[in-house]
Amino acid sequence: MHSAVFLIEFGAIILGLGLLGRLAGRFHFSPIPLYLLAGLAFGTGGLLPLGASEEFVAIGAEIGVILLLLMLGLEYTASDLVSNLKTQYPAGLVDFGLNAVPGALAALLMGWGPVAAVVLAGVTWISSSGVIAKVMGDLGRVGNRETPVILSILVLEDLAMAVYLPIVTALLAGVSLAAGSATLAIALGVAGAVLFVAVRYGRLISRFVSSDDPEKLLLVVLGLTLLVAGIAQQLQVSAAVGAFLVGIALSGEVAEGTHTLLSPLRDLFAAVFFVFFGLHTDPASIPPVLLPALALAAVTAGTKIATGYWAAKRAGIGVKGRWRAGGTLVARGEFSIVIAGLAVTAGIEPALGPLATAYVLILVVAGPLTARYTEPLAAWIGARRASGAPTAPPAAPAAPEAVQDPDPAVRP
Repeated sequence: MHSAVFLIEFGAIILGLGLLGRLAGRFHFSPIPLYLLAGLAFGTGGLLPLGASEEFVAIGAEIGVILLLLMLGLEYTASDLVSNLKTQYPAGLVDFGLNAVPGALAALLMGWGPVAAVVLAGVTWISSSGVIAKVMGDLGRVGNRETPVILSILVLEDLAMAVYLPIVTALLAGVSLAAGSATLAIALGVAGAVLFVAVRYGRLISRFVSSDDPEKLLLVVLGLTLLVAGIAQQLQVSAAVGAFLVGIALSGEVAEGTHTLLSPLRDLFAAVFFVFFGLHTDPASIPPVLLPALALAAVTAGTKIATGYWAAKRAGIGVKGRWRAGGTLVARGEFSIVIAGLAVTAGIEPALGPLATAYVLILVVAGPLTARYTEPLAAWIGARRASGAPTAPPAAPAAPEAVQDPDPAVRP
């Protein structure tokens, strides 16, 4: 009987997620807000709380985080990461200063303490690579001149997670300064060793993992990822960081084949992860933090736009491309929920989970809109100031071609 109830509940969850994903695809926006809302509906205080399948959903959510980070790691080679660190680190520093600091200050102003401040800084700092990649594809901007700048900032944020997540894990665990320093040293040592091995012996690793049989490739890569993630977590580093480093170590045809094979699994378990986060957030706890979430979203949307504008200007991109870069970076999503999820599990601040949920819901919806409208809105404001007369706001770009920068030359 118990197994029958479990199958009914979990089957209903998966079916519901599929229908929500189709609904989001019809309207061309990210399904993450719908997944979070589904979790709120079926969690504590929701319309129909789950029972038998909640433990399995928790395991699926953990696998979802691991697969999200693995797939992000597959997008980059070790040489790309090293190159980005050397050339784009000023943009990464500006990104951190403009976007992490508001989150930390907000937590301190609400009296949540330094640990919650570090957590909320991460929530407001990291953009959603998944949402941003989808938005750029939908708008036809993959070939634009500002796209490498956007990707560089996302890469630097991903790399920063390899240092940030162990720090947060140690702080949430309440370990001593010596133990926390040891954890960070282990994390940095492992990350550095993996990058070194990936640069020097990446082809050998990929050749060892490679297989013409998709089934064998899937089993080897998935098993290796879960094994490394488990070892990393046992060392109090982070399972997510371990998975990210495995993705970096794989390259070439192996990375492409793995990406193709694991994409459906990632989408499935990532959706389960967002539902799981919603399950542990009481809907009644969101209204009290809605105004702070709105204020924080407004501030950090502006700081992300400023970050993208500055980074694109530094790279010699034209004015239109600068505004497009800034507007594209606004969306927050999977990383923000991962970070907040660690804090919710540790139980450091009851209001942090609801605030993060509301914050992500706001910006994951606003992100595609700012990506589409920031540049034409900035152009309209500039034209109005120049003429001194009121004019009608410009229409949104009707097609992907309309958002391309017509002038390939660098403009001041």
